[in-house]
Amino acid sequence: MSPTPPARRLRLGLPRRVFSQVLLMQVAIAAGVAVLATGLFLAPLSKQLDQEAMRRALAIAETTAQDPQIAEGVLTTPATANGPVQKEAERIRKATHAEYVVVMDSRGMRWSHTTLSEIGGHVSTDPSEALGGKEVMEIDQGTLGRSARGKVPLYDTHHRIIGAVSVGIAYDSVRARLISAIPGLFAYAGGALAVGALAAWLISRRVQRQTRDLAFSDISALLAEREAMLHGIREGVVALDRGGRVRLLNDEARRLLGIGDEAVGRTPDEALGAGRATDVLAGRVTGTDLLTVRGRRVLVANRMPTDDGGAVATLRDRTELEQLGRELDSTRGLIDALRAQDHEHANRMHTLLGLLELEMYDDAVEFVGEVVGDHRVTAEQVTEKIQDPLLAALLVGKATVAAERGVALWVSERTRLPDRLIDPRGLVTVVGNLVDNALDAVAGTLHARVEVELRTEGRTVVLRVHDTGPGIPAGQRELVFRDGWSTKEPPAHGKRGLGLSLVRRLAERQGGSATVGEAAGGGAEFTVVLPEALTEPELEPAVLERSLQPTAVTEEETR
Repeated sequence: MSPTPPARRLRLGLPRRVFSQVLLMQVAIAAGVAVLATGLFLAPLSKQLDQEAMRRALAIAETTAQDPQIAEGVLTTPATANGPVQKEAERIRKATHAEYVVVMDSRGMRWSHTTLSEIGGHVSTDPSEALGGKEVMEIDQGTLGRSARGKVPLYDTHHRIIGAVSVGIAYDSVRARLISAIPGLFAYAGGALAVGALAAWLISRRVQRQTRDLAFSDISALLAEREAMLHGIREGVVALDRGGRVRLLNDEARRLLGIGDEAVGRTPDEALGAGRATDVLAGRVTGTDLLTVRGRRVLVANRMPTDDGGAVATLRDRTELEQLGRELDSTRGLIDALRAQDHEHANRMHTLLGLLELEMYDDAVEFVGEVVGDHRVTAEQVTEKIQDPLLAALLVGKATVAAERGVALWVSERTRLPDRLIDPRGLVTVVGNLVDNALDAVAGTLHARVEVELRTEGRTVVLRVHDTGPGIPAGQRELVFRDGWSTKEPPAHGKRGLGLSLVRRLAERQGGSATVGEAAGGGAEFTVVLPEALTEPELEPAVLERSLQPTAVTEEETR
């Protein structure tokens, strides 16, 4: 036989679900408010009913005291059960539904009472205040039990006090009115509690849908996991609300976008300014794996809408990958050039071997000199005009690649660039991108030619690269600098449309500009202006030497 399963113990305490806890708390609050409101209303109601009963008793007493028959009867007739005072007092009592109407003389002796045997006896409560001319309202215990009383003095025709009138309202009737009001109060309180409970249920149902019926512990755990995930992953996350304002940034997003907590609560346009990154985050540019440039970083962005009308954008840093891809493209170009040069070298070696076998030694020497001289002349021409070694090496290599692609790469005669660049690597990036684009534009055309001009104006460097290609239509001359825009097929390593964007950003980062227009002989001409790109020129050696020598002081000068 299978063992008996253990009995489930009853768990006491609050329910775990948010829906149940919110409903229970709201119903408890509504019930507490209803009970408190009922109690606060009943407490003054009891006092109010007492005051009302005492004022009513006082009003009956005043009316009775003003009856001339009462005063005349006290003065002219004895206190008997059949006397005129007793009859008039009973008439008033029955007409007003009072518990009693007692008329007394100045000694406190009763002239009327609901119990006939009490007529002629002394009143049970102190009448001194009423006999002293004061009106009295009180709740007191008398011979007929507890009652709400009103006492007034009784005057004769000469306005002399000859007695007093005491009227009582049964306190049981006051309590009965209070008790009769309680069911109505409870009905109103119950109705308010029912409405509150219904509202609490509706709100709790909404909370249940929004929290997906999770427990508070589950929500707390999810928040902790979310914080750990957002700040631990190496991918930027930007959350936007339905109004398009930033509501969340993780650490990586702050680093990639170069913004801080001040961006929270602002729109991407306000936090980032104009640009493709802003358009992607705001949803004005749609698609997957969108490339954008922020500062010197190449980012891949994806944006996904959320159920509440907002959106979540993710950002990945592809700067190093793009650099590696470009280096791979350059390496492939160099490999192709070297492969072509290998074939050309083999042809030259075969030619040289033939000349030697034919014992045409002078022709062989002349052939070798021409081959070597061509390469030397090209390198010397570049280094003579461009003294920065990085740029000179770049253009020599690009000239070799251009020659293998059937393109003539020329360095303008006006090119003069001293070796005083502040950021040579940045200028290498600019020149390399522009020359590569120009070579791609003219490759395969007749009389293909690319010309590079680098000159200085003070400390400003001006770069012009123009080609003999088809050129760029006027309507697209600004689009070519936009992130991700390109007319070429994407390479194997990723997407195009970043080179010219980087060129403009590098130029603008130094306070310069990058523009494109139409060359004089057709084709495109790119112009990049880089202010403050050169260091201050050094003094001439002779001037520096003279400035460092001590100045001789003659005798005449000292006199």
